[in-house]
Amino acid sequence: MSNKDEELALDEYRDEVNTQVILKTHEEINHNLSGDILKMQNGYVELRLITTEDMVADDQGLIHGGFIFSAADFAAMAAVNERNVVLVGSECQFLSPVKLGDEVYFTAKVRHKEGRKRNIHVTAHVFDIKVFDGEFKTVITERHVLKLNLLSEKSIEENS
Repeated sequence: MSNKDEELALDEYRDEVNTQVILKTHEEINHNLSGDILKMQNGYVELRLITTEDMVADDQGLIHGGFIFSAADFAAMAAVNERNVVLVGSECQFLSPVKLGDEVYFTAKVRHKEGRKRNIHVTAHVFDIKVFDGEFKTVITERHVLKLNLLSEKSIEENS
């Protein structure tokens, strides 16, 4: 590789690192319930959920799995980062319980793109314990999902 090639590669790397990715979806989500984005790149997100009293399911401090799923879903949507991305399916495993006071760290990575479809792999850890593993299937729609006329247009499922 010539010096000029090395300089071009370094410039491209700097551009990639210095390019700030702005969240285009789920702008109104409640971060107290679905987590805060710590790192965001094209097709990749790291998110932290700090568990709170509002998430507790019993007198032992068990966090309801719906909050873990919500944070995982938000991480997946942010990894896709298209204004009109919608979840059409998921397959997930809750691998270990989460308790009040835990900080749960999520990593979401787009693994497959085909037309408007995206598959995103999401994992979550508390310290070094994997608590969640999931695959999310999404579709990017032309308009907001609530503005689609699903009776006269192709349904989202037909697009996936």
